[in-house]
Amino acid sequence: MQPFRFNPRLQRLRERILHDPYYRFQSGEEIAIASQLGISIDVNHATVDDWLRLPGLSIHQSRTLVQLSQAGVKFYSIEDIAAALSLPVTRLQPLQPILNFAYYDDESIDTPVVIVNPNTASLEILLKVPFIDVDLAKAIIQTRENHGFYTSIVDFQKKLNLAGDVLAQLMYYLRF
Repeated sequence: MQPFRFNPRLQRLRERILHDPYYRFQSGEEIAIASQLGISIDVNHATVDDWLRLPGLSIHQSRTLVQLSQAGVKFYSIEDIAAALSLPVTRLQPLQPILNFAYYDDESIDTPVVIVNPNTASLEILLKVPFIDVDLAKAIIQTRENHGFYTSIVDFQKKLNLAGDVLAQLMYYLRF
């Protein structure tokens, strides 16, 4: 068995890919290395520079994809990118390892998440939290006034006797 040896060319390439955000990949091998390093391109938020990193894409194609995204077009698969560029899917498939087709709920992006401290929040503030109705908001205030501040999410659950599924929904909106 031969001892493992580092390939200096690959080591330099890995360093360049990691540290140069404008490095333009030259081959499928480089795409695979970038993917292994955790580099990905979110196709629905990619910039022209992001698209230009990919081998075989022109500035015109990159701008087209960005303009479509800015106009509200969502890309859900490599087939969507191919259709937008009038290219065969097979031409783009080697790029797929670093393309991330993330789903974004436009409503949740436009609506800021309300995070509250149940130890200090008023009734009005508590009612802005999803899943908190008037009765629960009043119970939160009354319990903290009668039994002191909530020390943690577990203490909050115990003092209010909340079911696990209710707490699972609320825990994203509460900070103690």
